Amino acid sequence: MTDSTGAGVPQDRESEGHTGPVIRDKRRLDPETGQVREPAAAAAPAGDTADAEVLAAGDDAFAGDVGEALPGEAGVSAEDHPDTQLAADRLEDLRRLQAEYVNYKRRVDRDRARDREAGTLVVVEALLPLLDDLHMAKEHGELTEGPLLAIADKLETTLGRFGVERLGAVGEVFDPALHEALMHLPEADLPEGATETTIVQVMQPGFKVGDRVVRAARVAVADPA
Repeated sequence: MTDSTGAGVPQDRESEGHTGPVIRDKRRLDPETGQVREPAAAAAPAGDTADAEVLAAGDDAFAGDVGEALPGEAGVSAEDHPDTQLAADRLEDLRRLQAEYVNYKRRVDRDRARDREAGTLVVVEALLPLLDDLHMAKEHGELTEGPLLAIADKLETTLGRFGVERLGAVGEVFDPALHEALMHLPEADLPEGATETTIVQVMQPGFKVGDRVVRAARVAVADPA
Protein backbone atom coordinates (compact mmCIF):
# COMPACT_ATOMS: atom_id res chain seq x y z
CA MET A 1 0.00 0.00 0.00
CA THR A 2 1.44 3.34 -1.12
CA ASP A 3 0.55 6.89 -0.46
CA SER A 4 1.88 10.23 -1.62
CA THR A 5 2.99 13.11 0.48
CA GLY A 6 2.66 16.75 -0.22
CA ALA A 7 6.00 16.63 -2.07
CA GLY A 8 4.64 13.98 -4.41
CA VAL A 9 6.91 11.19 -3.06
CA PRO A 10 5.15 7.90 -2.56
CA GLN A 11 5.54 6.20 0.89
CA ASP A 12 5.01 2.54 1.82
CA ARG A 13 3.14 2.43 5.18
CA GLU A 14 3.67 -1.32 5.64
CA SER A 15 7.47 -1.01 5.35
CA GLU A 16 7.63 1.43 8.27
CA GLY A 17 6.60 -1.26 10.71
CA HIS A 18 4.43 -0.94 13.79
CA THR A 19 4.78 2.47 15.36
CA GLY A 20 2.23 2.14 18.17
CA PRO A 21 2.79 0.95 21.77
CA VAL A 22 4.19 -2.56 22.32
CA ILE A 23 2.38 -4.73 24.85
CA ARG A 24 4.19 -7.80 26.25
CA ASP A 25 2.34 -10.46 28.19
CA LYS A 26 4.64 -11.47 31.09
CA ARG A 27 2.12 -13.46 33.05
CA ARG A 28 3.47 -16.80 34.28
CA LEU A 29 0.11 -18.53 33.77
CA ASP A 30 -1.56 -18.72 30.42
CA PRO A 31 -5.01 -17.09 30.86
CA GLU A 32 -6.57 -19.48 28.35
CA THR A 33 -5.06 -22.86 29.33
CA GLY A 34 -4.03 -22.18 32.94
CA GLN A 35 -0.60 -23.79 32.30
CA VAL A 36 2.71 -22.38 33.52
CA ARG A 37 4.52 -20.67 30.75
CA GLU A 38 8.18 -21.44 30.08
CA PRO A 39 10.56 -18.43 30.22
CA ALA A 40 11.26 -17.24 26.72
CA ALA A 41 14.74 -15.78 27.08
CA ALA A 42 15.48 -16.36 23.44
CA ALA A 43 12.40 -14.39 22.44
CA ALA A 44 13.55 -11.20 24.12
CA PRO A 45 13.87 -8.29 21.73
CA ALA A 46 17.26 -7.18 20.60
CA GLY A 47 16.87 -3.91 22.46
CA ASP A 48 16.25 -5.72 25.75
CA THR A 49 19.30 -7.91 25.23
CA ALA A 50 21.49 -4.89 24.64
CA ASP A 51 20.16 -3.24 27.77
CA ALA A 52 20.88 -6.37 29.79
CA GLU A 53 24.44 -6.45 28.50
CA VAL A 54 24.95 -2.82 29.44
CA LEU A 55 23.63 -3.45 32.96
CA ALA A 56 25.87 -6.50 33.38
CA ALA A 57 28.89 -4.52 32.25
CA GLY A 58 28.03 -1.80 34.71
CA ASP A 59 27.72 -4.32 37.54
CA ASP A 60 31.14 -5.75 36.69
CA ALA A 61 32.70 -2.30 36.66
CA PHE A 62 31.16 -1.46 40.03
CA ALA A 63 32.21 -4.78 41.51
CA GLY A 64 35.81 -4.04 40.68
CA ASP A 65 35.72 -0.96 42.94
CA VAL A 66 34.33 -2.73 46.00
CA GLY A 67 36.81 -2.78 48.91
CA GLU A 68 39.04 -0.08 47.46
CA ALA A 69 39.81 2.96 49.64
CA LEU A 70 37.89 6.09 48.89
CA PRO A 71 39.94 9.01 47.64
CA GLY A 72 39.38 10.95 50.85
CA GLU A 73 40.51 7.99 53.03
CA ALA A 74 43.67 7.05 51.19
CA GLY A 75 46.75 6.77 53.47
CA VAL A 76 44.82 6.82 56.79
CA SER A 77 46.22 4.23 59.26
CA ALA A 78 44.75 2.89 62.50
CA GLU A 79 47.34 4.83 64.52
CA ASP A 80 46.21 8.13 62.98
CA HIS A 81 42.52 7.53 63.58
CA PRO A 82 40.94 9.95 66.10
CA ASP A 83 39.34 7.06 68.02
CA THR A 84 42.77 5.47 68.52
CA GLN A 85 44.17 8.65 70.04
CA LEU A 86 41.09 9.04 72.24
CA ALA A 87 41.46 5.46 73.52
CA ALA A 88 45.15 6.09 74.29
CA ASP A 89 44.27 9.25 76.23
CA ARG A 90 41.61 7.43 78.25
CA LEU A 91 44.05 4.62 79.04
CA GLU A 92 46.63 7.11 80.24
CA ASP A 93 44.03 8.78 82.46
CA LEU A 94 43.09 5.40 83.93
CA ARG A 95 46.71 4.57 84.70
CA ARG A 96 47.24 7.92 86.37
CA LEU A 97 44.13 7.49 88.52
CA GLN A 98 45.21 4.00 89.50
CA ALA A 99 48.66 5.25 90.55
CA GLU A 100 47.06 8.05 92.57
CA TYR A 101 44.76 5.54 94.30
CA VAL A 102 47.68 3.24 95.19
CA ASN A 103 49.64 6.16 96.64
CA TYR A 104 46.58 7.34 98.56
CA LYS A 105 45.99 3.85 100.02
CA ARG A 106 49.61 3.56 101.11
CA ARG A 107 49.48 6.98 102.74
CA VAL A 108 46.23 6.14 104.57
CA ASP A 109 47.62 2.81 105.83
CA ARG A 110 50.80 4.53 107.00
CA ASP A 111 48.88 7.27 108.77
CA ARG A 112 46.55 4.75 110.38
CA ALA A 113 49.47 2.75 111.78
CA ARG A 114 51.16 5.92 113.00
CA ASP A 115 48.00 7.18 114.69
CA ARG A 116 47.47 3.82 116.37
CA GLU A 117 51.07 3.85 117.59
CA ALA A 118 50.71 7.39 118.89
CA GLY A 119 47.54 6.45 120.80
CA THR A 120 49.23 3.42 122.35
CA LEU A 121 52.22 5.57 123.34
CA VAL A 122 49.95 7.97 125.24
CA VAL A 123 48.35 5.06 127.13
CA VAL A 124 51.73 3.56 128.05
CA GLU A 125 52.96 6.92 129.33
CA ALA A 126 49.90 7.12 131.58
CA LEU A 127 50.53 3.58 132.89
CA LEU A 128 54.24 4.09 133.65
CA PRO A 129 53.75 4.65 137.42
CA LEU A 130 51.68 1.47 137.68
CA LEU A 131 54.20 -0.53 135.66
CA ASP A 132 57.04 0.76 137.86
CA ASP A 133 55.21 -0.29 141.02
CA LEU A 134 54.62 -3.77 139.64
CA HIS A 135 58.32 -4.05 138.72
CA MET A 136 59.44 -2.99 142.21
CA ALA A 137 57.02 -5.47 143.81
CA LYS A 138 58.53 -8.29 141.73
CA GLU A 139 62.09 -7.21 142.57
CA HIS A 140 61.35 -7.31 146.33
CA GLY A 141 59.54 -10.63 146.19
CA GLU A 142 56.13 -9.16 146.98
CA LEU A 143 54.57 -10.32 143.73
CA THR A 144 55.24 -14.03 143.52
CA GLU A 145 51.74 -15.45 143.61
CA GLY A 146 48.10 -14.58 144.03
CA PRO A 147 45.52 -12.62 142.03
CA LEU A 148 47.72 -9.52 141.77
CA LEU A 149 50.43 -11.46 139.94
CA ALA A 150 47.86 -12.78 137.46
CA ILE A 151 46.58 -9.24 136.86
CA ALA A 152 50.13 -7.94 136.28
CA ASP A 153 50.85 -10.70 133.76
CA LYS A 154 47.58 -10.05 131.90
CA LEU A 155 48.39 -6.33 131.76
CA GLU A 156 51.80 -6.93 130.16
CA THR A 157 50.29 -9.47 127.74
CA THR A 158 47.61 -7.01 126.67
CA LEU A 159 50.17 -4.25 126.13
CA GLY A 160 52.27 -6.64 124.10
CA ARG A 161 49.40 -7.15 121.65
CA PHE A 162 49.56 -3.44 120.91
CA GLY A 163 53.28 -3.51 120.18
CA VAL A 164 54.51 -2.47 123.62
CA GLU A 165 57.90 -3.96 124.45
CA ARG A 166 59.78 -3.87 127.75
CA LEU A 167 63.37 -2.62 127.64
CA GLY A 168 66.23 -3.57 129.90
CA ALA A 169 67.24 -6.97 131.22
CA VAL A 170 70.27 -8.24 133.12
CA GLY A 171 72.86 -9.65 130.72
CA GLU A 172 71.87 -7.51 127.70
CA VAL A 173 74.47 -5.45 125.88
CA PHE A 174 74.18 -1.79 126.78
CA ASP A 175 72.59 0.32 124.00
CA PRO A 176 72.57 4.09 124.61
CA ALA A 177 69.54 4.44 122.30
CA LEU A 178 67.48 2.16 124.56
CA HIS A 179 69.18 2.31 127.96
CA GLU A 180 70.21 5.02 130.37
CA ALA A 181 73.22 4.08 132.49
CA LEU A 182 72.86 5.48 136.01
CA MET A 183 75.74 3.56 137.58
CA HIS A 184 78.94 1.87 136.52
CA LEU A 185 79.91 -1.19 138.63
CA PRO A 186 83.45 -2.36 137.79
CA GLU A 187 83.30 -5.19 140.33
CA ALA A 188 80.04 -6.70 139.02
CA ASP A 189 79.99 -10.18 137.60
CA LEU A 190 79.43 -10.33 133.86
CA PRO A 191 77.97 -13.22 131.87
CA GLU A 192 80.58 -15.63 130.58
CA GLY A 193 81.95 -14.54 127.19
CA ALA A 194 80.83 -10.91 127.51
CA THR A 195 82.98 -8.61 125.37
CA GLU A 196 80.98 -5.34 125.57
CA THR A 197 79.48 -3.11 128.21
CA THR A 198 76.70 -5.15 129.76
CA ILE A 199 73.67 -4.45 131.95
CA VAL A 200 74.12 -5.92 135.41
CA GLN A 201 71.14 -4.34 137.18
CA VAL A 202 67.77 -2.87 136.08
CA MET A 203 66.56 -0.06 138.31
CA GLN A 204 63.63 1.01 136.19
CA PRO A 205 62.52 -0.83 133.03
CA GLY A 206 61.95 1.07 129.84
CA PHE A 207 59.25 0.66 127.22
CA LYS A 208 58.88 1.28 123.50
CA VAL A 209 55.98 1.16 121.06
CA GLY A 210 57.09 -0.05 117.68
CA ASP A 211 60.25 1.93 116.94
CA ARG A 212 59.41 4.79 119.31
CA VAL A 213 60.96 4.70 122.77
CA VAL A 214 58.49 5.77 125.45
CA ARG A 215 61.16 5.72 128.16
CA ALA A 216 64.71 4.40 128.19
CA ALA A 217 65.53 1.74 130.74
CA ARG A 218 67.55 2.96 133.71
CA VAL A 219 70.28 0.47 134.45
CA ALA A 220 73.67 -0.20 136.03
CA VAL A 221 76.43 -1.46 133.73
CA ALA A 222 79.85 -3.06 133.88
CA ASP A 223 82.71 -3.40 131.41
CA PRO A 224 84.51 -6.66 130.64
CA ALA A 225 87.98 -6.99 132.14
